[in-house]
Amino acid sequence: MSLEGWIIFALFWTVFVTTPGPNAVNCITNGMTIGFRRAMIGVLAILTQATLFLILSALGITALIAASPTAFWVAKLIGAGFLVYLGIRGWMNATKPPKIAPVSGRSVYLRALAIATINPKSVAGYLAAFSQFVQPDVPVWDQMWLIVPTALTITALSYTGFTALGAGIGKAALGAVFNAWVRRVMAVCFIIYGVLLGAAATPGRA
Repeated sequence: MSLEGWIIFALFWTVFVTTPGPNAVNCITNGMTIGFRRAMIGVLAILTQATLFLILSALGITALIAASPTAFWVAKLIGAGFLVYLGIRGWMNATKPPKIAPVSGRSVYLRALAIATINPKSVAGYLAAFSQFVQPDVPVWDQMWLIVPTALTITALSYTGFTALGAGIGKAALGAVFNAWVRRVMAVCFIIYGVLLGAAATPGRA
């Protein structure tokens, strides 16, 4: 990958991971409810998913999934249902004080990993990156040493920022009413993402 190609890829990836989506909402929510330090476990989960998807993209597996309308449709519905469930549960619990103590690092990690994995935006983004920026005349694995660190660094910075934003909102939300409404907004975002995901057109279907 040339220097110019790397710069274009870095700019593309910055836009890709800073555009608000389910991952960003989850990071903000975690930062608000459990604090910045513990919420960083969620960022680690996103990086795990990113590493996995980068490897799968290099192997062509995500391209195969996207080319199968049935597989994509099933994954889309599962993801949509999960996001809507999180949104409804978040709305119902918005007025309740967040229960910080019982939340384990494992649950934070698995929830963030699930949200990151089921998001079709991830598949589309990784496919776009590999179809547009990987040079076909150069072995893929020879290019991964530059692509992977760049993508993971930008991803880490982006979602750390969203987590810090959530932690800042949590500290600023001194009033219970304000806190409840912010949490409701986050819940509605999950529901909207779920509905949009479920209604999105499936490749290969009319």
